[in-house]
Amino acid sequence: MEKVRLGKTNLMATKLGWGGIPIQRVDERDAVSVIRAVIEMGVDLLDTARAYTNSEHRIGLALQKINRRVILSTKSLVRTAKIYNEVHESLKQLRVKKINIYHLHGVSSFEEYEKVMAPEGAYEGLIRARDEGLIDHIGITSHNLPVLEKALMEGHFETIMACYSFLEPEAAQKVFPLAKQNDVGVLTMKPFSGGVIEEAGPALRFVLSTPGIVPIPGSETLERASENWKVFARGYTLTEHDKERIENIKKEFHQRFCRRCDYCQPCTEKINIQFIMGLKTIVKRFGGHVQELKWMTDLIERARNCSECGECLPRCPYQLPITEMIKENLAWFDNLRKQ
Repeated sequence: MEKVRLGKTNLMATKLGWGGIPIQRVDERDAVSVIRAVIEMGVDLLDTARAYTNSEHRIGLALQKINRRVILSTKSLVRTAKIYNEVHESLKQLRVKKINIYHLHGVSSFEEYEKVMAPEGAYEGLIRARDEGLIDHIGITSHNLPVLEKALMEGHFETIMACYSFLEPEAAQKVFPLAKQNDVGVLTMKPFSGGVIEEAGPALRFVLSTPGIVPIPGSETLERASENWKVFARGYTLTEHDKERIENIKKEFHQRFCRRCDYCQPCTEKINIQFIMGLKTIVKRFGGHVQELKWMTDLIERARNCSECGECLPRCPYQLPITEMIKENLAWFDNLRKQ
């Protein structure tokens, strides 16, 4: 069973981790059963976040009767030093005395990066938590690769988390080598590109065949968790069939999949374009909890202000029909609410 050293943290994690978004979609008993089953299979790194509604709480419940060593990773969207209070809430929900890795969650722009790194910013709050022994290591997650490159070059973080799949392979070009050079651990999210890729085999073998990273696919059912583990346990050399399927899926989504690069920004109406472009997969991952999260519903309502000015269109390097997809996704969401 391959282990990966997470850079200067010196934590050794099984190469296949697990992500805590999907367990929001099932009832508590099923969620706890899946988490315990995943750990019994051999997964020893669990990732979650304050923004994932009940995910931390359910992981905390699952850990009560687990004797195996588990690396806990969580994160917060708070951008000020008040993130220190979030750490305390995470400890309470996870029912532990210390969290191994605490990330700044989804730092999506250079402006946000400067905010979290400024005096009284979130990084300062996590330094305080680390100094008090509440967390061991500080990381950062982002969908924006240039932000991660800046973070790596400045040397403040011990781990990073980036999107990585065969639909989004760009992190392997510069971010992963830069992380290795700076001895920073790498976790990778969205191996199925947020649920767009439905075939576990080719998707997982693609990410697992990349050295030095720990992908964290989530699973809300024992069946899916077992399927992911079998792919890992049987070896992950890409087959000719895998390569063929990957090329076909890439062609299918070439002009209908947002890579979250944010080159389309800024929007004159301040719409979070990448969020709305990926709305269907976000709702799929979060389930009915989407409508309970004000920050999500605020982003959806903001998108209704789209004036179809078209300024974003020539900026997209993938020539996506952005305004058309925004309208389609909002109509889809409204129809879903009526059901």
